[in-house]
Amino acid sequence: MIVVTTPTGQFGHQVLNNLLNSNEPIRVIVRDPSRLPAHTRERVEVVQGSHDDLDVVNRAFAGADSVFWVVPPAPHAASVEAAYVDFSRPACEAFKSQRVKRVVGISALGRGTAVEKNSGLVAGLLAKDDLIASTGVSYRALTIASYMDNLLRQVRSIKSQGMFFDMVSGERKVPTCATRDIASVATRLLLDHSWSGQGNVPVLGPEDLSFNDMAQIMSEVLGRPVRYQQIPGEALKAELTGSGWSDAMAQGMVNMMVAKDNGIDNAEPRTPESTAPTSFRQWCEEVLKPAVLA
Repeated sequence: MIVVTTPTGQFGHQVLNNLLNSNEPIRVIVRDPSRLPAHTRERVEVVQGSHDDLDVVNRAFAGADSVFWVVPPAPHAASVEAAYVDFSRPACEAFKSQRVKRVVGISALGRGTAVEKNSGLVAGLLAKDDLIASTGVSYRALTIASYMDNLLRQVRSIKSQGMFFDMVSGERKVPTCATRDIASVATRLLLDHSWSGQGNVPVLGPEDLSFNDMAQIMSEVLGRPVRYQQIPGEALKAELTGSGWSDAMAQGMVNMMVAKDNGIDNAEPRTPESTAPTSFRQWCEEVLKPAVLA
């Protein structure tokens, strides 16, 4: 039995779609089952509720071999620790009591770097990994680079202004990856019943690109000029709090972006195993361009 959390979310729905083609029994935890496609509801067992609820996760993890664990976005959380660590505490109790064998989770690059401690949301993800590891369950943390799909949040400004924005210097080259590649790695691990122990699995994408590099590629693919504009942390925080984020989570996002600008994502060496296949140009052609033209 494989349990998938956030089955309608950015990662969870892709992992679930991949798993539907297997012969494995699948169980999902979802607040609103109606958001699942009808063919999916027919194929999987549904446990309704939130995966920070101890009763819910105990029911969902009963008899489970593997769990895909994702902490959902929590922009209103009182603190980064509450968003990542406290949210995961009930699940960690259930990993032990229900004797779950393996957990695959979404995490971040940066462990052991000089800027880890003050890396905001990254520090929260790494602390969540430590909590899961403390249960003794076999665990693989997918330590991912910034993912290309985040640019879909800026489709409107790309389309209307020919611009996109972030806090990182336009010249800093960083690894990026597509969420579909992350989902593929997660699926492989969930279907593999042979691994044990605890460790990180980096997913870096095939190349390091700066935001200026990305702007050039986007311009070529879209057939229109696109440029990158760096913004200060104060502006990003004001934008986030203005849209309802708590002060703590907005500051956590700013701290994470400062850490990325200081190279937190560059410490992991790229290897054949960590090199995911989807290039930024391919992603722009297959994902971004249809979204801009829609």
